[in-house]
Amino acid sequence: QVQPVESGGGSVQAGGSLRLSCGYISSSVSVGWFRQAPGKEREGVACSSRFGDTYYADSVKGRFSISRDNAKNTMYLQMNSLKPEDTAMYSCAAHLVGGECLGGAYKYWGQGTQVTVSV
Repeated sequence: QVQPVESGGGSVQAGGSLRLSCGYISSSVSVGWFRQAPGKEREGVACSSRFGDTYYADSVKGRFSISRDNAKNTMYLQMNSLKPEDTAMYSCAAHLVGGECLGGAYKYWGQGTQVTVSV
């Protein structure tokens, strides 16, 4: 399996929490989470570099947390204090091939999982 596989999306009320999971093939690569809302460009939300550094978009700092379990080749995105503006399709990506960890170009992409936050 090369393509990452996401899970954990769903619907939640504002202020709630969700945890997204993503299985990927190698623990020695940078991995990231992106999101795209209808009518908007895709944006990098969080990433974990292959060196263990983490980066976040300003819009999610203090609310989202990325982590990885290299033994399971799985990464997670814990999303707390969710807001309606967090509503989007969230995709995980693995193996950075260009640019910076947050928002850069990745080789492998998951299909995405929908997150909907209602007021």
